[in-house]
Amino acid sequence: MDIKAKIDEITDKVKNDKDFAKKFKDDPVKAVEGVIGVDLPDDKIKTVVDGIKAKVSVDDVKDKVGGLLGKLKN
Repeated sequence: MDIKAKIDEITDKVKNDKDFAKKFKDDPVKAVEGVIGVDLPDDKIKTVVDGIKAKVSVDDVKDKVGGLLGKLKN
């Protein structure tokens, strides 16, 4: 399993699927297991969950900064 690809896939799902985003927020381990389709030990899934949370946070910051820069250019 390509962990980076799964993190990217699930990050996109969190950003684009409001129902899944709520599931991820409520129980990230169970949400990730549902996408991966494998029941792994929580400590193994936690690494993926942490990667997704970090990527979502970084992407949100990039979007906000990009929006601000766009406003400044106009």
